[in-house]
Amino acid sequence: MKKIIKKILFIGLIIFLLIQLYQPARNISFEQDITGNFTKVYNVPKNVEIILRTSCYDCHSNNTYYPWYSYIQPVRFFMENHIKEGKENLNFDEFTNYSSRKQKNKLDRMMKQIKADEMPLSSYTIIHKNAILSKNKKAVVIDWINKTIDSISSQK
Repeated sequence: MKKIIKKILFIGLIIFLLIQLYQPARNISFEQDITGNFTKVYNVPKNVEIILRTSCYDCHSNNTYYPWYSYIQPVRFFMENHIKEGKENLNFDEFTNYSSRKQKNKLDRMMKQIKADEMPLSSYTIIHKNAILSKNKKAVVIDWINKTIDSISSQK
């Protein structure tokens, strides 16, 4: 019985080591095209930009900060899936490439998710405590989103 357990543990270790060889491409853009960047086009106030970069940009931009544990599989695999899904839903670096209607819808959805404590994800804030949005930070971002939606509406 002990030999079977040792074999299973050994095979498990080999599988764990082999999956470390799979390292998907990182979400890091070396070509900084700021023409579509949200913060440059809408002149986001510095305090709002800091909140967005701290709480949102790792999953919703073309540049993710990768901590040490991102080099370990299967953690990396799950991270990349979250980042891919996050960018599909909202990408701040490509925000201005969206139509005005889509921009307003994205901002409205973002505001609703912040109010409902759906964003940032709890799986993210477990490790990134600084990404948790306090009531004050939520109010600042939501107020700014409302003003931005109004400015997009008045541009038409």
